[in-house]
Amino acid sequence: GKDIYTLCMGTGNKRVMYVGCTHANEWITTLFLLDFCETLLRAEKNNLCVCGYEVSEILKNVTLVIIPLLNPDGADIVIKNLEGCGKYKEQIYDICKFDFSQWSANANGVDLNHNFNADWYSLREFEEKNGVCKPSSRRYGGKYPESEPETQGIVNFLRNVEFDRLYSFHSQGEEIFYSFKNSTPEKSFTIARALAGVSGYTLVNNEGHYSSGGLKDWFIEEFKKPGFTIELGLGKNPLPLDDYDNIYSSSEALAVLGLIL
Repeated sequence: GKDIYTLCMGTGNKRVMYVGCTHANEWITTLFLLDFCETLLRAEKNNLCVCGYEVSEILKNVTLVIIPLLNPDGADIVIKNLEGCGKYKEQIYDICKFDFSQWSANANGVDLNHNFNADWYSLREFEEKNGVCKPSSRRYGGKYPESEPETQGIVNFLRNVEFDRLYSFHSQGEEIFYSFKNSTPEKSFTIARALAGVSGYTLVNNEGHYSSGGLKDWFIEEFKKPGFTIELGLGKNPLPLDDYDNIYSSSEALAVLGLIL
């Protein structure tokens, strides 16, 4: 029953969406997007540049919509542990046995980034072969595609408001996923290569557990427009706050360039 908030800035015809914390234990992406939002607003107010680009000019050409926290229930579970489980305490305890740090699903035990209708049934077959057949802390894609309220919410939003680009921010790996089967737009690789150039991140093609069912997969297939998954930072989720300053400084230019390309 929690709200999923959006932040909107800019007045341009080009619409770009940035999404954070699809996976609960990747909540550091929420901090990144909120800080990036604040950086843009301060720069616009004071006619400053960010990473060499004049923000006020960018926001004349672009409308940026940020969903900093797509999975609020899951984030509460990871951060507040049992206190964050609400009425789902027994179900979640049965699944994770108090190892809340590895929870990436929503409160129903569904991995939201496996719940989008992009070759979902092939992903389900892959999950079942690997023993993922019921609600879990991670990798269970739900009973059917778009079964979850979080998935339904963002899918309906994207269907009602036309976007030109989508960037789904995750952690970790310092990687950029840009393709989806035969639906990948021609310009996606060019954009991804430029993003890798300013961040040092590695370009990756989807495979295995990461080959279907994701938000960027669905966006690419549904709209035939470039979509990207950006994996911030290195290490084990949830990434420690001690790493955050390095994560932000190494990825800010990528986030700026995502608005321009």
